[in-house]
Formats: sequence, C-alpha cells, structure tokens
Amino acid sequence: MQQKIRITLRGLMIVGLLTLISCAGDRPTTLGVQDGQLAACPDSPNCVSSFEQRESHAIAPLTGNLAAVRAALEEMPRAVIVTQENNYIHAEFTSRLMGFIDDVEFLADPASGQVHVRSASRLGHSDLGVNRERVETIRGLMTTN
Repeated sequence: MQQKIRITLRGLMIVGLLTLISCAGDRPTTLGVQDGQLAACPDSPNCVSSFEQRESHAIAPLTGNLAAVRAALEEMPRAVIVTQENNYIHAEFTSRLMGFIDDVEFLADPASGQVHVRSASRLGHSDLGVNRERVETIRGLMTTN
C-alpha cells in the first residue's frame, strides 16, 4: 500500500512539474526593435504598448532612460533582464504560482527623454490587467529612484 502511494505521489509531482514547465511557453520570435518600434500587440487583451493606438492596449511611454528602467527592474521580484543592448532592454517576468512568463521590452528615445514599453503575456488570453499594472509599477519605481 505504501509503495502505491509513493508511486502515485511521484506521478503527481511529475505531472505538476511538466504543467509548470509548459506554462513558460516559447520565447516569441517577434521580440526586439522592428522598423524603429516594438512589435504590435495581438488582439488578445494580455498586452500593452506605448506604440499602440487601440485604447485597450495603449499605455503612455515612460519618462526617463534605460538606467532608470534597469534600476526599477532590479527592485522587482521574479524579473530577469535577458537582453540589454544600445537603447533596448528585454526582461522576463515569471509569475509566482504557475510559472507563466511575460515579456517586457523597453526602447529608449533619448531625444524625447522617453522610453517606449511593451509588456505581453506569452500564453493565455486575458491577463486580468497584470501587464498594465506592471508597467505602472515600473513607472512608479522610476520616479522614486
């Protein structure tokens, strides 16, 4: 009986781990600067971008520079800077419970003193406002640093 319980528990743990791994999703191939902008958001409501015109996806650019963005990101839990080059940063945020990964990109425009931003979920349809909230948290951290 004990043997069956151990096997069942191991099986459940393996299924749970595989489920968590599958929540990460593949890194999108559309990341990065394209024609001087960040990629457009998909139709799903789990993305915000300062380049977007659609009200449901639009968010104001950040005021500041990439050094301020980096300092803000370093204060945020479960954030990892994947790429930083020239005037661009790509960071990944991993959710605490299910391990979902969101991609957040920043494109600095030094002439205007603004940093454009795009925050998008890799998987799912709705994010319950998490990406918009994240960008506003970063904005707040940039003003306090």
